[in-house]
Amino acid sequence: MRKTAILLLFVMILTSILTGCGEKGLSFTLESYPRVDGSTVTIPLSEAMAARLTGLDIEEVRPYILHNKTHEAYVNLIDNNADIIFVTSPSEEELALAEEKGITLEVVPIVSEAFVFLTHSENPVKGLSYDEIRQIYAGKITNWSEVGGPDVPIIAYQRPINSGSQTGFLDLVMKDIEPMAAPTEKVIAGMGGLIDAIAAYKNDESGLGYSYYYFVVDMWGNEAVKLLEVDGIYPDKKTIRTGQYPIKTAYYAVLRSDEPKNSPARKLLEWILSEEGQQLAEDTGYVKIK
Repeated sequence: MRKTAILLLFVMILTSILTGCGEKGLSFTLESYPRVDGSTVTIPLSEAMAARLTGLDIEEVRPYILHNKTHEAYVNLIDNNADIIFVTSPSEEELALAEEKGITLEVVPIVSEAFVFLTHSENPVKGLSYDEIRQIYAGKITNWSEVGGPDVPIIAYQRPINSGSQTGFLDLVMKDIEPMAAPTEKVIAGMGGLIDAIAAYKNDESGLGYSYYYFVVDMWGNEAVKLLEVDGIYPDKKTIRTGQYPIKTAYYAVLRSDEPKNSPARKLLEWILSEEGQQLAEDTGYVKIK
């Protein structure tokens, strides 16, 4: 991950997950629950945790779990309007904002995830290599026929800067390669909108997009799109859990380093890393940290 203004706490050693040394018997009221924010894709996890730890139903806690999407969640945390956020990794702009305000971010992986690529279900291409994906988004491969598909141009969708999936795309995939500038109509504001845009090309195999596995499979779902293999490995919960799927990432809990010890937010983080918390994450459809 990127450098400044960030403290990567992989110190939450994985043995703590396996041995279940998290907070025992933790419970909150709605009034004592930490101020939580986050990305769209972590809403189900956040709601499930709040319900479990308050003893209430999902419907009862839902009005109190307000996720403002990735970038706004980071801004709220940095401005001390949230105690803990559940998000993808911070963008350069978010790190710069934290550094400008003298804030160090603690970024802790809480569940495993994969960054996936998708196309129309009728596209005969089963998968792409990691290098082919980079060349497509660099504008060097422009037709599906160049990667074993039909003779149609590749319509390569992107997401807006500072969206969680665009940050993942730049960090996990493109890295040192500058992606081509996408036409405005190919920059889709919402992750679900990107999936639906690809699905809308009925009997047309031209679209290519990206997202996070959990969002595509468990939250949105659209039978008109399919996930692509990357380097011959299909993304599913098994290949994500074992690390076989090559584009690996996580969802993170992020706190300010000045968050007091033993605060509700820190207790919540400890609990989600415990055996009980990890089981709840898996029951909600996420993939446990290995």
